[in-house]
Amino acid sequence: MTHLSRRQFIITAGVATAGTLLSHGCSSGSSKAPTASNLAPAAYANPSDGPEVTKAKLGFIPLTDCSPLVIAKVKGFFAKYGMPDVEVVKQASWGTTRDNLDLGSQSGGIDGAHILTPMPYHLSEGIFTLGHKKIPMYILARLNLNGQAISLANSYKEANVGLDSAPLKEKIAQFNADGRIFKVGVTFPGGTHDLWMRYWLAAGGIDPDREASTMIIPPPQMVANMRVGNMEAFCVGEPWNALLVNRKQGYSALTTGEMWKDHPEKVFAMSAEWADKYPKATMALLKAVLEAQMWCDKPENKGEMAKITAENKWIKTKPEAIVKRAKGTYDYGTGRVVQNSPHLMKFWQDYASYPYKSHDTWFVTENIRWGYLPPQTDIKKLVDAVNREDLWREAAKAIGQEAAIPKSTSRGVETLFDGVKFDPDNPTGYLNSLKLKRV
Repeated sequence: MTHLSRRQFIITAGVATAGTLLSHGCSSGSSKAPTASNLAPAAYANPSDGPEVTKAKLGFIPLTDCSPLVIAKVKGFFAKYGMPDVEVVKQASWGTTRDNLDLGSQSGGIDGAHILTPMPYHLSEGIFTLGHKKIPMYILARLNLNGQAISLANSYKEANVGLDSAPLKEKIAQFNADGRIFKVGVTFPGGTHDLWMRYWLAAGGIDPDREASTMIIPPPQMVANMRVGNMEAFCVGEPWNALLVNRKQGYSALTTGEMWKDHPEKVFAMSAEWADKYPKATMALLKAVLEAQMWCDKPENKGEMAKITAENKWIKTKPEAIVKRAKGTYDYGTGRVVQNSPHLMKFWQDYASYPYKSHDTWFVTENIRWGYLPPQTDIKKLVDAVNREDLWREAAKAIGQEAAIPKSTSRGVETLFDGVKFDPDNPTGYLNSLKLKRV
């Protein structure tokens, strides 16, 4: 791992205290959604066909895209597949998620998690782990597409800072001239939010390391940090951007879907050790999560999903902070309101759940770009080791969702908002084409 300077990361554990760095077209589902009370367990002709264990501990961070794990528990999908004792446990931060995956449930930690896509790669390579310990992980499903945003303090509305970050360059220069530091909040180094923020700044000619400083903030603490002026901008998943707007404490400059339409986001990942030890239980968990994703993506279920996930044991907010953007209504806090946004969070439609290897290739490449992974990383070998789309295909077939299985592990060439194209067959060419990078 390359050296991270003080200006690269200002780590906070709360509002005022510092912490540590370690801190398409397929159908949306089937018949009427089952509930915990009426959902019969999956029948196994032979008891030996059932899962090896009935319990697993899965971590989540309070974000709308944790919904599939929450719904799988609350609506009985885990129980349906013979795992009624699954625990879905709130984590304080992504750093806590990492540490608890290292521990495993046998030592008071967790076995798997709702997690930022790059983190299973970090863990597998011993990046940001204690003593650089390698913790092999498997990505089993993509949990969602879209659903994040970059939000700014209200003072930047007049500068028209939106999808184009270039107007910030002069503002940042003023900060530096005054001896201040322009701070932006993200949720974990090398994670999705860090990469969206870095890409957005760099596209406007702003070096995210030399002209700005990155604060690592747990998602639920973003709004409070913005309110007290600890930072000028943040990138995080919903509902925290919507809550910032609702409280009139900032505005959404853009949704990340505007940067890259239907971009990949969180994943459902398990410790490779646990998955290899309990392959049938792993398949049971995966089937349950896939069914929960189908349930979450039905328009008629969005209101109930918001009510459930808003509860204190899950996200701990008001349902209205979740439901509007979940249904595609975006109030940016600038007078701009978009109805039926094509950039809403997707859990199942448009192959949202399938973990394309091409998308993981982009995340690994961007981690090389910013110095989190070494330039000599064998990208294909790493992606093939961590991404278990083969298990996803098996689970989809088992639940009768053959139509949801794409023909290829690649979604092909992707075009981002600034016109830059990413060819997953030539990540080195993409990397060489970028002006701002650390490699």
